[in-house]
Amino acid sequence: MARKYFGTDGIRGMANGDKLTPDLAMKVGMAAGTKFVRGEHRNRVVIGKDTRRSGYMLENALGAGFTAVGMDVYFLGPMPTPAVAMLTRSLRADLGVMISASHNPYEDNGIKFFRPDGYKLSDELEAEIERLIETDTSKLLAHGMEIGRAYRDEEARTRYIEYAKRTLPRGVDLSGLRVVLDCANGAAYKVAPVALWELGAEVIAIGVEPNGYNINHKVGSTAPEAVAAKVKEVRADIGIALDGDADRVIIIDEKGNVVDGDQFMAVIAQSWMEREMLVGGGIVATIMSNLGLERYLTGLGLTLERTQVGDRYVLEAMRSKGFNVGGEQSGHIILSDFTTTGDGLVAALQLLSVLKQQNIPISEICHRFEKVPQLLRNVRFKSGKPLDDKHVKQAIADAQSTLGSAGRLVVRASGTEPVIRVMGEADDAALVENIVGQVEAAIRQIA
Repeated sequence: MARKYFGTDGIRGMANGDKLTPDLAMKVGMAAGTKFVRGEHRNRVVIGKDTRRSGYMLENALGAGFTAVGMDVYFLGPMPTPAVAMLTRSLRADLGVMISASHNPYEDNGIKFFRPDGYKLSDELEAEIERLIETDTSKLLAHGMEIGRAYRDEEARTRYIEYAKRTLPRGVDLSGLRVVLDCANGAAYKVAPVALWELGAEVIAIGVEPNGYNINHKVGSTAPEAVAAKVKEVRADIGIALDGDADRVIIIDEKGNVVDGDQFMAVIAQSWMEREMLVGGGIVATIMSNLGLERYLTGLGLTLERTQVGDRYVLEAMRSKGFNVGGEQSGHIILSDFTTTGDGLVAALQLLSVLKQQNIPISEICHRFEKVPQLLRNVRFKSGKPLDDKHVKQAIADAQSTLGSAGRLVVRASGTEPVIRVMGEADDAALVENIVGQVEAAIRQIA
């Protein structure tokens, strides 16, 4: 069946818009709960959220749905997405739920699920949940003593903080480091500053005053200007910018320059290779990662396995092909020795350990290769499928013909918002500008 509700990362849309309402959330809870009610024990689901105002509404609606079909609900409060994945395993829950729209503006929200092992649901399971949503959900109801209960888990934050701290290499602490930490007014605003401070760092925290409407607003990984300015102001050693649900991280060096996920992965790959921790002989990244990263890894004798965009596809390739490091240029870094999804805090701790051990500026640590000229343009559209238009198809074909074997052109629809992303890269910057401009202009004519 066609996917009506689930996208590339769970269910996402404007809160109380056409798609994401309390009524749907309750039905989703009933449908998902039905798939994970199993065995004789009291089945449990953990629910975390970011700091959007609509999170209150959706967590209660989901809780009603889960308890209605016989699951006990444990509300975690504001909690990073990777923390929910970890706590699903740690608490032996039958299902984990994160309420978040990640880097999207506050008006949006979303629902994503984790299996008991902390991994996201398969496409097949999501399709089964969609089928149940469309049925008569009254037939799913539990009765009498089988109806679930709801609890607030007040210890969840402490569990995650201790877990994150234990991922730092033994014998390493962060004493002597001045760190600017931007939590995007999002899910990590309580846990991330505490974890870094307890590890010994001097922490200057921004983006830690959520009001329900300011998540990702001029702060966080999608707006690194804020943390860059603060790094220069306080002369910090490093800046760390998380996104709204803290599964993504962007690094700022001591000069205020942004370090993207490709340079980050290069550091982790070499560090883990030297420590004999790297598994698979390389790393996994997406089609958006810079060609410079691929060339750098080749020079180390390592490989780069590319996937389509989306952390779930990176993780699938890691699991199926035996890699333990993967990620995206946008800052999703997956270290499967520690996590089952991207974890901005845990990834940052690995970089901080390198900074502490090498005792050289982060600008030197995170400049592993010269980036091949790359240009990304985002074209927002109102409706329809611009990539199906014959004029757009022709523009893409012409651009690819012009580029030839000199570089790469990637044109794709975002899985989380109505945007077409056009990316080109080649050693010739003028050529990149030309081909990306051609395709962008064609899309804008019909957008």
